[in-house]
Amino acid sequence: MTEMHIVAKHLTKSFGAFQATKDVSFEIEKGKLIGLLGPSGGGKTTILRMLAGLEEPDSGDILFHGRKVNQLPPQERGIGFVFQNYALFRHMSVFDNIAFGLTVQKRSKQQIKERVSALIELTGLGGLEKRLPHQLSGGQRQRVAFARAIAPEPQLLLLDEPFAAIDAKVRKELRTWLKEMIDRVGITTIFVTHDQEEAVEVADQIMIINEGRLEQQGTPIEIYKHPQTPFVATFIGESNLIENISALKGFDASALPQARAIIRPEFIEVGQEGEIPFLSAAEKGVVKNVFFRGTNWQLDVEVQGGRLFAYRSLELPALAPGDAVNVLIHRLYLFNESDHAMQENRLKTDPLPVHI
Repeated sequence: MTEMHIVAKHLTKSFGAFQATKDVSFEIEKGKLIGLLGPSGGGKTTILRMLAGLEEPDSGDILFHGRKVNQLPPQERGIGFVFQNYALFRHMSVFDNIAFGLTVQKRSKQQIKERVSALIELTGLGGLEKRLPHQLSGGQRQRVAFARAIAPEPQLLLLDEPFAAIDAKVRKELRTWLKEMIDRVGITTIFVTHDQEEAVEVADQIMIINEGRLEQQGTPIEIYKHPQTPFVATFIGESNLIENISALKGFDASALPQARAIIRPEFIEVGQEGEIPFLSAAEKGVVKNVFFRGTNWQLDVEVQGGRLFAYRSLELPALAPGDAVNVLIHRLYLFNESDHAMQENRLKTDPLPVHI
């Protein structure tokens, strides 16, 4: 049986007239790395602070290993916390910063030395033990903050936008490092981010929070391939939003009354004569713009009076604005206020030979 480490039941929290979270419930398995993802102001940090004991929910329960902790103070919850701005003690060395929690626990000098030394090696900070925070790079400071948080061996590690203050190149390196560290130490970890690439790359599971509600929880691939709400479908990955589904070949707008459609660019093939199979299912289009994205071309194509963007391989002949093209939409997501469904293009029956 799967061991549930964290259980939240119907968490609601308001600050004055503003409702920060609305009936949020979730379960987290022991040892998992969870990305709390969503737009700014959506309620992510409020959830994190309620788990940490820094805020008390107006209603609902928080359980750690089946024990209700609503009234338990932060220092008794067994939590490590890493803040966006590191919050290191400026006058303390790397060694002393990492040792701080162990000193508070009144560990022996030998225990502290052994634990801190092991963490310095684990986090790649060897040779920096005596340096002060201002003598470190941003990435090194974040590693010190991480080591300090896990030194007292917490049950739960909470990271609030841990890479926000670090430049893009170092941030990408730290994502891989964080994933490896969490796998090695085995601590249940929740990190807040508004960067979907970061969440998808690092997290075992993602919880998408929007306007105080939990929109969806699942693995990155589950959420990407099977979004359960229009918000999730448009927030994760890139997408085209289509209002007039009936204008597209091969799709049935009556399947969901008053539905809109979301089409991911990778669901679309764009090509000239001889490049597109299932020609009877394809639309006629005109290329409006072409953008080089490094690994492929991004095309802005006019179809049925609207605009779609799609990708095209660099291995295929380049297209230019004004080119007439065939546009094959393989599938789309249908959504209305109460339901959602994936729909395949029903006219894809007799492929034509593809000439590349």
